[in-house]
Amino acid sequence: MEKPLLEEVMLKRSQQKRKMSRVNYKERIFVLTKTQLLYYNNKNGKKGAKKGVVEIQKIKCVEIVNLDEPTPVERQYPIQIVYDEVILYLFAKDEQSRTRWLNALKYEIRNNQNLAQKYHCGFWKHGKWLCCKQTTKSAPCCKQVPKTGTFENMGSKYRSSLPLPPLPGQQRKHIQLPDIPGQEKASLKMVEALYSYDGKGKTEITVMKGKKYFVIEETDHFWCKLKDMQGREGYAPSSYFAVNCTKIEESGETSSIISRTNSSKESENVEDYEWHAGSVARTQAEQLLKEMDKEGGFIVRESNQGNGYVVSVFTKALEDKKGTIRHYHINLTEEKKYFLAEDHLFDTIPELIKYHQHNSGGLVTRLRQPVTIKTNKVPVSFDGEWELKRKDIKLLKELGSGQFGVVQLGMWKQKYNVAIKMIKEGSMSEDEFLEEAEIMMKLKHPNLVQLYGVCTKEYPIYIVTEFMSNGCLLSYLKSDGKTLNQFQFVEMCYDITDAMTYLEDLQFIHRDLAARNCLVDKTLTVKVSDFGMARYVLDDQYTSSTGTKFPVKWSSPEIISFSKFSSKSDVWAFGVLMWEIFTLGKMPYDLFNGCEVVQKILSGYRLYRPQLASDEIYCIMSSCWKEQPEDRPTFRQLMHRIQLLREDDTP
Repeated sequence: MEKPLLEEVMLKRSQQKRKMSRVNYKERIFVLTKTQLLYYNNKNGKKGAKKGVVEIQKIKCVEIVNLDEPTPVERQYPIQIVYDEVILYLFAKDEQSRTRWLNALKYEIRNNQNLAQKYHCGFWKHGKWLCCKQTTKSAPCCKQVPKTGTFENMGSKYRSSLPLPPLPGQQRKHIQLPDIPGQEKASLKMVEALYSYDGKGKTEITVMKGKKYFVIEETDHFWCKLKDMQGREGYAPSSYFAVNCTKIEESGETSSIISRTNSSKESENVEDYEWHAGSVARTQAEQLLKEMDKEGGFIVRESNQGNGYVVSVFTKALEDKKGTIRHYHINLTEEKKYFLAEDHLFDTIPELIKYHQHNSGGLVTRLRQPVTIKTNKVPVSFDGEWELKRKDIKLLKELGSGQFGVVQLGMWKQKYNVAIKMIKEGSMSEDEFLEEAEIMMKLKHPNLVQLYGVCTKEYPIYIVTEFMSNGCLLSYLKSDGKTLNQFQFVEMCYDITDAMTYLEDLQFIHRDLAARNCLVDKTLTVKVSDFGMARYVLDDQYTSSTGTKFPVKWSSPEIISFSKFSSKSDVWAFGVLMWEIFTLGKMPYDLFNGCEVVQKILSGYRLYRPQLASDEIYCIMSSCWKEQPEDRPTFRQLMHRIQLLREDDTP
């Protein structure tokens, strides 16, 4: 066997060769040689049976993976290795270990002929890429492989002060020497600090939020070398900065900022444009366009079939007086040209959109007015500070009140709309109130209401969360439910299962899942809220203390009989929530009081099929109400079944 270059115990994630297969993690002993990466069973620190081997020459990409979800400590440092259309996910024990393996692997694959130019920076998980939300594993990659800093932190074993000589017959690459200071101008990128950072040691630089800095060097995903306006240099985390739309021309000790906004080439990245709506569903796109009610209103969204982009456009030019919405797939020729109508081909999607903004070119109308889903919400990338300053929050109006608190609409930092939950004096203890906030702070998912922080230093205590413009799902169903269609109801159910699958994976139990505890935003996206009764459990079961109250009409038999809560009791409650959606907010078991409901449920009585629910929908509801918890589906299985009923994204 070849001499090992590296050998270490790391976690390996299962490869999910089937879309809905279970994710698991096992310790393996990994061994890197010049030609192979091998991994073995770990038997008390000694190599057991060989479990797999990857040929170095077949590796296309080695990169880190972004953490988009709450992650256990042992999985904080992921590495992805792409080869033969397979992705191997490893987890190093710490940042030093990950850097060592990254650099060693990148060094060994540096001469491979098939190295990738792009990669997926998020995990492939639960049938989709977490980074770009595409649902096809072979979907186009979304991030450019960094070209700099590949070997910056390597040990002397993988570093040399001089380049290696070329192989026989191979032409030596030209080495670009640095410019002589003052000889000619160098173009630098300018960035703006999103957050303040206190530099540590002599090599780091202290930065102030809102200030601009020159980027001297981008070493890797995590760090960049900067220079401030006073000429001080040092390293700071890359994630603390946003790229400015200007370039800097620097000569000697002076610098001048020259705007390139008007003269520079327009961005080719669709995400940079206001008309880009991401992975918003077809029904939600239609809702946005109908609300705007403007001729030629349009958005560009990712197809729910995971195969590119769709242009959705609103017009009143046809017979329907209320307006019609048409959906056009953006097609791609073999020559990599984009088109909506075959006579008009373009190199990029932004060029295509720009053309059709001035010419209908085969569409029902030209693309006149982009509809944006961007609102003055706090950025998704915001890294919440637990304690917020009360002076930064302005209360605007009361939105409603619940058992424990009043909810107000507010403005945070004179910029962001937020919802503020304020405790009613004497209604619950401070510890109970903050327990809800602590749970919410750990959870980040597109279909969970996001917590931004709390104000606890004086009364009343505030919990500051994402503002949802359409309010409570139950109230919305009662007031506007008759304007919705079957596909919009299905989309609401899908949103909730997506959120609950996330909680299920983290072993969180909600314990109060109902329409009253879900909120609706302007696109009709539904998000799960109110974690006041949630508990984190290791064994997927929580037994409440004697006398704990629970909503009996949403409760499963094991809660009623034994006060036992689990993710399967949440599934039961979800079935009732589905029933609420398809009855436009009707009260379950409306003819019975609490005691009668208990008797009915324990005797096998179940809610009837709503008039608006198809047989398929009612079959899904009924599966949630099986007597035994183990006979009920998981939320992942429910999400998969509902996915099949979502509106097909056919133009």
